[in-house]
Amino acid sequence: MAKKPRVKVPKKAKAGDIVQIKTLMSHKMETGRRKDKKTGKVIPRKIIDTFVCKFNGKEIMSADLQPSIAANPYLAFYAVATESGTFDFEWTEDGGSKVTASGKIKVS
Repeated sequence: MAKKPRVKVPKKAKAGDIVQIKTLMSHKMETGRRKDKKTGKVIPRKIIDTFVCKFNGKEIMSADLQPSIAANPYLAFYAVATESGTFDFEWTEDGGSKVTASGKIKVS
């Protein structure tokens, strides 16, 4: 699978603020269409196919990724700060391998 993902969650926000969440996953995203130059065989597909973000256990954002997504997928989205808590992120690769990360926010 990939290296440890990078996530950027604001440390603090006021109740009702709209905050931007950023994620970056280092991953080659092999489409399954390229051939190995030495052997001529097709390199098997190996992509991150799903991304899920939960806040305090409740899903707030998800994405189904396709082979046309770039290597090292970067995702940014917005959320409304309603309470302090933890954002949990999960990337799932073909074959079921998963990588997780989290970030905390304090809402006043």
